[in-house]
Amino acid sequence: MRVQMLGLCRFSYLGMRGYQVDHDSIEARRGYLYDPNRLARRWQWFETVAVPGWLDQTDPDFTLVVMTGPDLPQPWLGRLQELCDGVPQLRLSLVPPLNYHLQACRAAVAPHVDPEAEVVGHFRHDDDDAVALDYVAQTRADFSRVEGLWRAEGKLSLDYGRGLMVEAREGRLRITPRICHDMGVALTIFLRPEADETALHYNHTKLAQWMPRVQVNRRTMFIRSIHCDSDSGDMGPGLPWQPGDGALDAILRERFGLRRGDLEDLARRLNPRGAGGAC
Repeated sequence: MRVQMLGLCRFSYLGMRGYQVDHDSIEARRGYLYDPNRLARRWQWFETVAVPGWLDQTDPDFTLVVMTGPDLPQPWLGRLQELCDGVPQLRLSLVPPLNYHLQACRAAVAPHVDPEAEVVGHFRHDDDDAVALDYVAQTRADFSRVEGLWRAEGKLSLDYGRGLMVEAREGRLRITPRICHDMGVALTIFLRPEADETALHYNHTKLAQWMPRVQVNRRTMFIRSIHCDSDSGDMGPGLPWQPGDGALDAILRERFGLRRGDLEDLARRLNPRGAGGAC
C-alpha cells in the first residue's frame, strides 16, 4: 500500500483564527506575529529544535509543507526559502492572509497530495517542537499493523504519546518526561487522498469524536517546547515516566539528534534579562 506522509508546519502564518492567542484585526495580528524580536526567537526554536529531526529522518519519503505569508519580513522569509530549496522533503507555501484558517491550511497542503497514494498520513508540526529521527519510518510500520481499522472507517489517528516536555523559563532549561494523549506532535491522521481535510481540520484533543484512535508508547517520539512565545504555555494532562539515571542526554542525542547543551544555550538566550530582545 502506498502511504504518503504529508505534514504542515506553520511559521508565523498571518491569518485569523487557528491559534489560542487571538486578535481582533489583521493589523493587530501582523504587529504581534511580525514583531522583530518575536520572529528572531521563533527562528531560534525552529532552527535549534524542529529542523534537525526532519533533516535526518531514517525514512526520507515524506513531505513537510512550511506555511507562511508572502509578506513575512526579511531575513526570515529568505532563510525559509533557502532552507526549503536545499531540502527535497520541504516545500515552502506562501499563503495570503485569510480569515478562515482551515481554508488557508488546505490551500497550503492540497497541491502536495500524491494522487497515486492509497492513504495519506497527515500530520501537523509546530515550529518549536521535534519528532524522533524514526518518526516517519515507525509511523509507516505501525500503520501497517492497524490498517484494517482505517479501511473500515476511512479515518484513523495514530498517536505517539511518550515524549519530553522542554521548558525554557527565566533562562533555565527544564526537561520533563511525559506520556500524553494526542498532543498534536508525533500524531498522524490517516485519510483518503481525495479527502478535503488536513490534520489541522481535526481538533487533536477531540479526535475520538471523528475516528478510531491508536496510541503507541514504546519509544520516545516527541519533544514539546514550552516558553514565553508558546501558543499554549502548560504541559496539560499526562503521566510521568522515568528514563533512568544519565539516560536523558542519550535520548536527546540518539532519538532527536539534539544536545542538551544546545537547548540550555537556547534557554539562556531567551532569558528576559538577557540580550537580543528576549521576552
